Amino acid sequence: MQLYRVIARLLDYPVAELMEHLPTLGRLVDEDPELTEKERKEIREVITWMGMHTITGLQETYVQTFDMTPEHDLHLTHHLFGDDRGRGPALIDLGEHYRAAGLEVEGGELPDYLPLILEYVSTLDEVQARIFLGDAAKVLTVLAENLEKAGSPYSKLVRIIESRGRLAQAA
Repeated sequence: MQLYRVIARLLDYPVAELMEHLPTLGRLVDEDPELTEKERKEIREVITWMGMHTITGLQETYVQTFDMTPEHDLHLTHHLFGDDRGRGPALIDLGEHYRAAGLEVEGGELPDYLPLILEYVSTLDEVQARIFLGDAAKVLTVLAENLEKAGSPYSKLVRIIESRGRLAQAA
């Protein structure tokens, strides 16, 4: 699904290529019939916010938001386990799940990195995607709340993902 791929790009470390493709991402959001108007509006707000920054400014904000603040970590098992030994097996299981599905994790990124999870979810049908995200809904709730407390525009993206996972839990 395009939604998850777009949000993955917006939540990943900003590079010049992202800045060049913000208009394209905006068009994808505008044209996606599976988005609610609220989702479309909130993603558009984040894209507009990003477009008002230089690449360096956006990178500084990103590092301050996600890398310097443990409560905002995009590695979801961090929120469950911290540095506990239980995190290792969870990462291994998730990596094996990806490999079984034919997804190879490149660049040495940990498999619990939210943009990577969203890339995987984008390969699933909507029901499977919502069920997979439903397993992470509690962690996504905590992450979204922490980002909201900090006044981060990124919280809107995490809330959209969380909401889709919660819908699967309610069904």
